[in-house]
Amino acid sequence: MAEILSVPRQVLHQQAALRLRQLIVEGAIAPGAKLNERELAEQLQVSRTPLREAIKMLAAEGLVELLPNRGAVATLLSPQDVADTFEVIAGLEEQSGALAAQRIGEQELAEIRALHYEMLAAYTRRDLSAYYRLNAQIHDAINAAARNPVLQQTYRTVNARLQALRFRSNFDDRKWQRAVKEHEAMLECLAARDAEGMRALMVQHLQHKRDAVLELLQQGVL
Repeated sequence: MAEILSVPRQVLHQQAALRLRQLIVEGAIAPGAKLNERELAEQLQVSRTPLREAIKMLAAEGLVELLPNRGAVATLLSPQDVADTFEVIAGLEEQSGALAAQRIGEQELAEIRALHYEMLAAYTRRDLSAYYRLNAQIHDAINAAARNPVLQQTYRTVNARLQALRFRSNFDDRKWQRAVKEHEAMLECLAARDAEGMRALMVQHLQHKRDAVLELLQQGVL
């Protein structure tokens, strides 16, 4: 009989957080929806304890709100919340993009280029889930190349609130195509060590994301 190995609780709640985050980001759990612990525990195949720890993790990230006497709900941002948060993230990505263009190494550039080609393949397949995952890795890699841990941590904290909305900003195929072209331009700026070009491009990229999200909110899609 095979030996049964126990999984550390920390690993369980991290795995649960990873899967719960994907459900929220990709819209399987709608913004404002209450998190049903019993159903989620069954779906994620974990007990209530690691699930609750996972929910607390996502609350710290801003994807979940813990409401008194109501439990946890997926965060629902108002149009003003969205505009304010994108204003902040645009400034952070503007700074990190410019610094990355100045400080990036050849190995880092090669890794971002490889991620970009993988992302293009996902775009060609219209695999939005894989595309978004690779897109997020590219933005994280650009932030890492800026070599500023404070900026990197601040970016992660603010961007966590926007993950679900950034995912949905690609629902419109024309806007998705534009985002892909902007990523191609990012690679060119990084390779040319063009800090000012990268700065302007990152602001434009985030403004387009903001406008796409606000348009979907106005249409009642989000």
